[in-house]
Amino acid sequence: MKLAKYEFVDKSQADNKINALPENHAHAIVKLGHIIIEQEQESEKYHVDVMWNGIEEHPYGWKSFAVAVADGNGVHSFYGVDYQLNKM
Repeated sequence: MKLAKYEFVDKSQADNKINALPENHAHAIVKLGHIIIEQEQESEKYHVDVMWNGIEEHPYGWKSFAVAVADGNGVHSFYGVDYQLNKM
């Protein structure tokens, strides 16, 4: 299992990437939307967190949207799974 965080231009772009994934991909996706980066400042980008199962690299076309969290889990975590230990 690998965790990854992605930042898209908008919800439509995120939905297109998600819908293009093969149906047999084992993953869990959480659409975070526009997150608050600083107090009262909402991100213009659309954020998605994914728990990938059975793969070690970003699916084709996803890597360019990947963002890294330097410390901790960011604003979202998957059932207490540590992002830093499982990041892609």
